[in-house]
Formats: sequence, C-alpha cells, structure tokens
Amino acid sequence: MNVNYSVLVVDDDKEIRDAIEIYLKNEGIKVIKAKDGIEAIELLHEHEIHLILLDVMMPRLDGIATTFRIRETKNIPIIILSAKSENTDKILGLQVGADDYITKPFNPMELLARVKSQLRRYVTLGTYGGKEKVIDLNGLTLDQAAKEVKVNGEIVKLTPIEYKIVELLMLHAGRVFSINDIYERVWKEQSYNAENTVAVHIRKIREKIEIDPKNPRYLKVVWGIGYKMEK
Repeated sequence: MNVNYSVLVVDDDKEIRDAIEIYLKNEGIKVIKAKDGIEAIELLHEHEIHLILLDVMMPRLDGIATTFRIRETKNIPIIILSAKSENTDKILGLQVGADDYITKPFNPMELLARVKSQLRRYVTLGTYGGKEKVIDLNGLTLDQAAKEVKVNGEIVKLTPIEYKIVELLMLHAGRVFSINDIYERVWKEQSYNAENTVAVHIRKIREKIEIDPKNPRYLKVVWGIGYKMEK
C-alpha cells in the first residue's frame, strides 16, 4: 500500500486500537488513534485522513453519532466496527453514512482486505477506465473530473459508495443492473446477501437526488430485476 495513506482508528479499547495499528503499519499505512468520537472529530481537523475505522459502542460520542457528524462535511470512507452482529445495527450504520461494516471479533486479513478496498476506491474515485466526462440526465449532472453530482445546479453530498453507485448507473443510463451486479461492480467483491446493503444505499441516494423519493424521477426500480437510472 501507499505509505502516504492515513487511517484513523477510533475505539475505546486500547488493545484493539494497538492491534489494528500493528496490522495496518505492516502494510505501510500510517495510523492515528482516538479513544472516542469527540477525539476523532478533533483529529480529523488536524490530520489528512483517508479512511476511518470506527467502533460503535464508545463513551461521550458513539460510532453512529460520530458517523452522522462526519458525514455533514466529509466523504472519507468509514468502516464501522461493532460487537453487534444483528442486521438492524448494520443497516443503521449504513443509513447514517458508513461505507462498510465489520463485526467483532474480526479476522485481521479480512479487515486489511476491506481497508485496502476502500482506500483504492476513495483515491481513484470516478475512474471506471473511460475518459472523465460530464453526464447530464435532465438536471441530474455527474462531473467525473470534479467527482461531483448536482441536481439542478446544486451540489449533492454523497458518500464515496453512493457516488460510485450513481456513477455506475449514470454511465449506463437506461440499463438495468441487478443488486448483485451493483454490489460486485461497486464494492469489488463477490455478492453475498447484498440486498439490504444495496437497498440502504439506494434509499439514501434517492433522499438526496429526488424531489419526491417515493416517486423517483431519476433512480428507478425495475421490480424483480434491479435498478436503473432513467435516461
């Protein structure tokens, strides 16, 4: 990995912070550590951070509230770490803007793989192999060079994963992508029980780009098949 990458590890358990630091440093990644959400937000203003590993259960400011606060201004990839394995907790983390979710205890190799995957997507955001361009679909605009999405000229704040989904669908407007197609193209890994994960991101995107998310103008569902961006 690029030695210039910096990861913010946020966990109230010092042993976990230190263990993750060892794994990441062995890959040439700089590690900055925080014991809670308040300290994490302070460090974000002091350092250039490329990814955040964020525990859920923490004092002062928990992981869900911290993610919500970070997403008000930044699109840095966030991977939630939690001892909770229930789908409702995973969905809640994704709903407030997390990009991925790992349940404790985690496999160090899996953690490293997910960190590397998110870093690659964040640093190379918007590069699908084609020439960067501006796409406009009746007021919904995607600028690949600026990595921006606008609705009627107003910038829409998307997370890196949300941006990749919008980019995929806008680059192939009119084409229907299944949930598995979307997951494998955006997350760059094999799809397994991806329905909830993709659905949460689609819902969040609609809330941001549609005037009436329940009657979407742009991002359409094709029942029983998948999703498409209307031409």
